[in-house]
Amino acid sequence: MVADFKLSAQLVGHESDVRAVAFPSPDVVLSASRDCTLRVWRRAQGSPPNFDATLLSRGSEYVNSVVFLPPSEDHPNGLVISGGKDTIIEVKPPTATSSDNADRLLVGHAHNVCTLDVAPDGTYLVSGGWDGQARVWNLTKWETELMLGGHEGMAVWNVIAFDEHTVITGCADKSIRIFDLRKSTAGEVAPRSTIYTPDVVRALCRVPKDHPSGADIASASNDGTLRLWKLNGQQVGELHGHDSFVYSLTSLPSGELVSAGEDRTVRIWRGTECVQTITHPAISVWTVAANPETGDIVTGASDGVARVFTRRSDAIADQATLKEFEDSVKSSSIPQQQVGGINKEKLPGPEFLTSKSGTKDGQVQMINEANGSVTAHTWSSSQQQWINVGTVVDAVGSTGKKVEFNGQSYDFVFDVDIEDGKPALKLPYNLSENPYERATKFLGDNELPLSYLDSVANFITENTKGATLGQPAPSGGPDPHGTESRYRPGDADEPQQPKVLPQKEYLNISAAKYEGKFHPMFNKILTINKNMVSSGRKDAAFNPDEESVLRALRESLETSKPFPSKALPLVVRLVTQWPYADRLPGLDLLRCVAKYPLAADFSDPVHGSLLDLAIAASVPAGEPPSDNAAMMGLRTLANLFASANGRSVVSAQAEKVVAFLERVTGVSGDAPIGPSNRNVLVAATTVAVNLAVLAHRERLLSPEQRRRLTIILGAFLHKDQSDSEVLYRALVALGTLLAASSVPAANLGVPAWIQAAAARSSEDRVKGVAAECFKLAPR
Repeated sequence: MVADFKLSAQLVGHESDVRAVAFPSPDVVLSASRDCTLRVWRRAQGSPPNFDATLLSRGSEYVNSVVFLPPSEDHPNGLVISGGKDTIIEVKPPTATSSDNADRLLVGHAHNVCTLDVAPDGTYLVSGGWDGQARVWNLTKWETELMLGGHEGMAVWNVIAFDEHTVITGCADKSIRIFDLRKSTAGEVAPRSTIYTPDVVRALCRVPKDHPSGADIASASNDGTLRLWKLNGQQVGELHGHDSFVYSLTSLPSGELVSAGEDRTVRIWRGTECVQTITHPAISVWTVAANPETGDIVTGASDGVARVFTRRSDAIADQATLKEFEDSVKSSSIPQQQVGGINKEKLPGPEFLTSKSGTKDGQVQMINEANGSVTAHTWSSSQQQWINVGTVVDAVGSTGKKVEFNGQSYDFVFDVDIEDGKPALKLPYNLSENPYERATKFLGDNELPLSYLDSVANFITENTKGATLGQPAPSGGPDPHGTESRYRPGDADEPQQPKVLPQKEYLNISAAKYEGKFHPMFNKILTINKNMVSSGRKDAAFNPDEESVLRALRESLETSKPFPSKALPLVVRLVTQWPYADRLPGLDLLRCVAKYPLAADFSDPVHGSLLDLAIAASVPAGEPPSDNAAMMGLRTLANLFASANGRSVVSAQAEKVVAFLERVTGVSGDAPIGPSNRNVLVAATTVAVNLAVLAHRERLLSPEQRRRLTIILGAFLHKDQSDSEVLYRALVALGTLLAASSVPAANLGVPAWIQAAAARSSEDRVKGVAAECFKLAPR
């Protein structure tokens, strides 16, 4: 088993945020900071590990990027290359001091130089900046050799000198561009291809060749998601775990990836799984770099400290340093708006930490301490324990405190960092105000463009979550997975359960967050469509007119406008002609439209009914089934029950629905699909509930189909299932089916299933419906 990273050394000396780091040799670290300095840290002899700093450069502007050019015949010690807010790229040997002149000053950028990389063979340097420029520099002539086009003035946040003739850029316009340096015209290179992504690309890194995904590069975005790509534009994976912006990525010699971001964490990823989360006593971890020999990593954070972490037992810091770091994480303050609304009364006490395990590394759990404070803890999979990562500090608005600004009182006064190198602007806000009106006034007062309006309004909304005026915090919007408290025939808070069985209403899973210009489902569809066009797959891609039909469909889902008839063929194309790996957002859209009578009436000589389409598209023959695709197929079937037209389709094809549930659960003899995936199980039990209601209310389903449905429900209630929602829905379906006449359920062991399910759940609603089921079960 691979050891966890542990702190090796803390590099203390910078007076402001450490924005960039490099780790060129096991004993040398480079760090660049907003204190306008560049430092070289060299490992001192002896133990515990310690690094001594030399000031390499001091300027008048922030230093935001640094890279190391390895030693060569001309430069036996190598060269340190840095860039920043002054737009000049400085080149110095690592043995120089701050009083020495630079070897070279590279001039060309018009704004902050935020990213640098050197070709693997050391033949060229590539830079990117806020001016939308990406430049390739000749390291013999020390001048710009090529300009990389296509960024249209949008910030180039990250660059990779991928090999001797390939450069990759990540841009604020949500695009990754691949350039072939051998194909230039008049000193400019156009992108060989473009990968369109759902969000701003903040970081890129090479993916090791032995990575199980087969990816060539990884990208990270403001949405907290890491995405794995092949250079042909195919997305081959997503890594989820970060709760906010991800600023930096690197890879380890072990084949793992490392990410750092605004949720104060560095995360280690093995394959697609987060195997370790390292929380820092800071607001943001801006940067992370790895040493290719040792696999040690160095981070730079907003608290001005660079930290080295190691898996090597002989390089771990002493106990005093480890405890100091651990205590600093525990004592750090976490603003409430960073973690959202908190209902302290509903939080578990400290006993939770010793009685309950986490489900994944980095999972966060809030605890209501005995002294009334709220602490945050993250789950460590390797240590199998909860780690204290700080105390949640109340948002101003939720405590009644006011902040003075320009002689007036406000619930909040935020610091807004519009531009590096300039003082933060003050943004006052009261909870009684409209965020957009306050954002408009802020932009006008500070003579800023209205193009910032959405960003500032969203900033206000996000940072006042959990703080409400005169009422308790909202419980949140609709759950896109359809598992929220809307469906609760029983309530665990009530001492006496109302009678639940038989269930009389059909359930659906149609809740989705449509609001906003960049709703993830439609955004993902358009992103994949762009990638298909870019890679030449225009046969299945949409043209601009068809994209406008999709927008009309989104509007009808958001409002009460009629369902656009032209949209259905597009949805069908999404789920039949697009590759299975790219089909999930299309299946999600199919799930949303299934409730409409017009969609339920769909019939096609090739694809059959909407029911046929949902099953065949979500679990196609000859493809290894995807949990998420099967889940969307099940949700589509569940939503067909929303209209009389849809119920007619299900009634006519009930055999296919029962057979699909048998396939998903493994009752048919095939391997089950998503047997431990809660979303799959909730969707499948919802379909079972609706079939049971159909059998009870409309006396449909044959005796044999009812018997088979009973056996399917037994599979949900088996000895390994402990999820209360799954058990509850399965019991509601079983009880409703038992309440219908002529259910041949004898000799199936139904009473034992019910008793076992009740014993595995502590929720009163599960025990209550189980008791009702038991009374109806055949003996």
